[in-house]
Amino acid sequence: MIDYDRRNLALYAALLEADDAGRDWREAASCLMHLDLSDKDAEACWRSHLARARWIVSDGMELAIIAFGERPSLNRL
Repeated sequence: MIDYDRRNLALYAALLEADDAGRDWREAASCLMHLDLSDKDAEACWRSHLARARWIVSDGMELAIIAFGERPSLNRL
């Protein structure tokens, strides 16, 4: 996990929530990411951020926990 990811965790969570709710990518990209939808790369930018968010909550979770200096207690597992 990199500093960019740490700074954008709230955005990643919002993107996941919007996608899981079935919101149109254009609405999420415009409202959440403030992307200019006339930019030809807007959809690719949205897709890459959504993919990164999905990675963080799956395979990247261990790295996310380490990056925040939190280690799960064995009692909480």
